[in-house]
Amino acid sequence: MLKEIIRCRGHENVRATHKSTLEFTKEDYLTPKGDCILCIEADKGINDLSEEFKAALKEGKRLLIRIKVGELVDEVLACGSPELILNHEYSMVIRKSTYVDGRTLAIKANKAAKDIDRRIVELLKNPETMAEIELIILD
Repeated sequence: MLKEIIRCRGHENVRATHKSTLEFTKEDYLTPKGDCILCIEADKGINDLSEEFKAALKEGKRLLIRIKVGELVDEVLACGSPELILNHEYSMVIRKSTYVDGRTLAIKANKAAKDIDRRIVELLKNPETMAEIELIILD
């Protein structure tokens, strides 16, 4: 099973209200406009994922994104695509649409930021809260 683990933390400006995208970023700040961002200071961006993992996404394999904060867990399902560029230094964006740019990790997701368990979102409004994001190739 191909799996990557990302650790990141919350921020007081976490809103997670975006209707079509969900993002994790290595950046150390978040403005109120970043309404798709769930956590900051991620220890990986797309460029940091293994070549094997990126190759599986480019083959169109399905991706499970498991978000863990304390005892709470939420899951998002999305798809890889041969169109993926997978070349960004600090961001990972999961999209409900099929739009692709360098920040796009996966497309056709069943959830966006606004769909994430609101208890998780509330916890991630605290900069002290840590999240663990598991990226698991399913196919």
